[in-house]
Amino acid sequence: MKKRALIVGASGIVGSNLADRLLSSGWQVAGLSRGRTPVSPAIESITADLASADSVSDALAGKSFSHVFFTAWSRQATEQENIRVNGAMVRHVMDAVGPAGSLTHAALVTGLKHYLGPFEAYATGAVPITPFREEQGRQPVDNFYYEQEDRLFEAAKRHGFSWSVHRPHTIIGYALGNAMNMGVTLAVYATLCKQTGEPFVFPGSAAQWNSLTDMTDATLLARHLEWAATSPNARNEDFNVVNGDVFRWKWMWSRLADYFGIEAAPFDGEVRPLEGRMQDAGNKWSEIAARFNLKEADVGKLASWWHTDADLGRPMEVLTDMTKSRKAGFLDYQSTPDAFFALFDRLKAERVIPQ
Repeated sequence: MKKRALIVGASGIVGSNLADRLLSSGWQVAGLSRGRTPVSPAIESITADLASADSVSDALAGKSFSHVFFTAWSRQATEQENIRVNGAMVRHVMDAVGPAGSLTHAALVTGLKHYLGPFEAYATGAVPITPFREEQGRQPVDNFYYEQEDRLFEAAKRHGFSWSVHRPHTIIGYALGNAMNMGVTLAVYATLCKQTGEPFVFPGSAAQWNSLTDMTDATLLARHLEWAATSPNARNEDFNVVNGDVFRWKWMWSRLADYFGIEAAPFDGEVRPLEGRMQDAGNKWSEIAARFNLKEADVGKLASWWHTDADLGRPMEVLTDMTKSRKAGFLDYQSTPDAFFALFDRLKAERVIPQ
């Protein structure tokens, strides 16, 4: 069977970059989503309510795939609801595609909250020593990532396909309307500062300002997903996946400011979350969008203040080990500053931010 992928969440930051990668490698690609955001015309678009077993089953009836990539999640009010809803989404897809017998591999994208705990209990427990390693395992807290994994493992055992789990750090990549997108959020924030004269203030904690950290470029993650889907060394394994370089925000912040031609404000150690300071950002952004003829005037469809606050406000070092992937054969590297600048260049080219 020709490599035929089903990407769950094909319009998101991970799914859209993965689709581009697979298409360029000669795969056939279908995307399963709620249909709210358009996908590439090169992708077979399949629409379903992932929370409904009947909707997913009906949408996938008669279709067969060699690979499934699960890159979607649905944010809920509590972690118990996250567990119920997101675990069910994985189960519904696996129940729909597994019985056909064509599936050889399924990949699940989660993240470093595997080690840090969920948002509502973020880093409140015994966080493992950095750099995070896969061998450190699960933390003793409720976490919807664990539920998603268990549903994946259960389906793989039942239907006889291999699996891989991928844990990126904060992802840098092009996607609009994404709930977890620091790169676009920081580009919007820097643009607002430039156009209004407000200072470009680091919104996070002293721990994040001073400690080492890393990030994950969406195109590198896409290559990692394709590698794991086709390499015998990656079958039935969990992997961290980051760019391969490390930095401190005290170094990176001024480089982001330089790109936009603004000055980075001195950091005084106080946490100043964006969500609280961006209450009037909607009005300001609509004016900027009109002035520069930008493609999106609704700042809420571009910036995820809460997610950037959560990442930059963490009270501890967050650093990831890639040894397991390296030993298994994945040797790709991506410069994090270059990933930011490539994203910003594309946002300008696509008229998302001003030239």
